[in-house]
Amino acid sequence: MNNLTQKEKGLLQDQKTHEEVCIKKYNDYANKAQDPQLKQLFSTNAKQEQQHLNTVNQLLSGQMPAMNQNQQQGQQGSQGQQTFRSGTGSKSDCELCDDILMTEKFVSGTYDTAIFEFRDPNIRQTLNHIQKEEQQHGESVFKYMESMGLYNPQ
Repeated sequence: MNNLTQKEKGLLQDQKTHEEVCIKKYNDYANKAQDPQLKQLFSTNAKQEQQHLNTVNQLLSGQMPAMNQNQQQGQQGSQGQQTFRSGTGSKSDCELCDDILMTEKFVSGTYDTAIFEFRDPNIRQTLNHIQKEEQQHGESVFKYMESMGLYNPQ
């Protein structure tokens, strides 16, 4: 792997901070959520965020992380098949979902910017993979909110 430029290192440091915030929020929110299904959703996403942090740390240390294609497809498939029960979600759960959805939108956007700034196509691909998973996290929260009557797209 080529040496990172100062700008690339700075972008990865930013992503490291973002991933740390996501992990903290998802773990905190898993403990605060009232709905067991939402607790599980937050816990699952927290584990993937930890994988993202590990990947960013590897990139910062000059290592190219191994990307397991089968694992990626399996995670995408299981999230896509997730079903949610309908009903009315609690106000506090709604606030947690609103905040984490806003966080995911922000983090996905920062990955988008970072992807365009890296010279190494392998790093760009790695960051793109993480960004796709961030979008999947946002989608899973959106679907939960919609199914619980907490989000009504107009």
